[in-house]
Amino acid sequence: MIALIIGILVSLLVTIAGTPMLIHLVHRLHYGQYIRQDGPKSHLVKRGTPTMGGVAIVLAIVLGWGASALYRYVRSGAVPSLSAMLVLFAMLSMGLLGFIDDFAKVRKKQNLGLSVHAKFIGQFVFATIYAVLALIIPTKSGFPSAQAGMSFIEKPFFDFRFAGGVVAAIIFVIWVNFLMTAWTNAVNLTDGLDGLASGSSMIAFAGYAIIAFWESYHIKGGTHEGFSYAVSDPLDLTIIACCAAVACFGFLWYNSNPATIFMGDTGSLALGGLFAALSIATHTEFLAIIIGGLYVIEVMSDIIQVTSFKLTHKRVFKMAPIHHHFELLGWSESKVVVRFWMIEFLFMIVGLMMFYVDWVSRSGLLFV
Repeated sequence: MIALIIGILVSLLVTIAGTPMLIHLVHRLHYGQYIRQDGPKSHLVKRGTPTMGGVAIVLAIVLGWGASALYRYVRSGAVPSLSAMLVLFAMLSMGLLGFIDDFAKVRKKQNLGLSVHAKFIGQFVFATIYAVLALIIPTKSGFPSAQAGMSFIEKPFFDFRFAGGVVAAIIFVIWVNFLMTAWTNAVNLTDGLDGLASGSSMIAFAGYAIIAFWESYHIKGGTHEGFSYAVSDPLDLTIIACCAAVACFGFLWYNSNPATIFMGDTGSLALGGLFAALSIATHTEFLAIIIGGLYVIEVMSDIIQVTSFKLTHKRVFKMAPIHHHFELLGWSESKVVVRFWMIEFLFMIVGLMMFYVDWVSRSGLLFV
């Protein structure tokens, strides 16, 4: 518990103290955000706002977890788990891709960074490395960092090993690529209003912190009664999720309306990669659809809008993603953001309830 508290405090301190320093640095370098010309006209005043704030979020998560790991090593000789390092690799690699995209935007002085193909190739390379390592790297717990299958909670409902190990590995790589691409793009689309992505991410990661902590408390081979989980090093995952939630909380102080810094693709891609990796590591890939329900709504609104326009030349929404639709209906930016936070909070609560009901059911306690 002390290790968890240390991680939380360090992550909070880094974002609260580090973000102003990053804002000053970005101002000096003139790395301001360039606003899309086809967006709401009210957003044009945000042109020049410092971007790349995701650097502070990523550093806060890494340093928070690192301080926690150092404390545990000094106290008991516990070495950092490979499962945690893999999850952090997913975050850092996607964050690096986002940083390159942000840097390209400020150098070109426009809202277009990496090409779609370049970003896709980067995501494919990093997601494939993560997938392969997750399958082959041994863990000190004896449980795999990931399982070759699709899971709602814990046990796969579709096992990729039906056709042998090689085929299972190939399908798993494809599956991980889909998850990484889907969640990074979903968080990226959500990052369209001041505080929307940072606030909703804070809520989503808080949900995953609770799930990972519950799994660590009911780990297979432990002494607690009820259903147990064959998850690798869930306590480390708890600390990472807590650090992510707290980092988003601290960043929100500067990112709330009117934002003094944007997280940029550096932050949104890093958080999307971390969210995907946590869903894989906790064996809850499909439950993540509920926990990150707001992300799903945002990305689906964009898909619906594009598909409708291509097929019928008509738009379903005034503008996509859907948060812009409500802006154009006359809602203030702050009202849209707060109400979307409330929606994400409800999704997170529903996800936790489903997770707990599943545990009660598998423990044979549902009708006791």
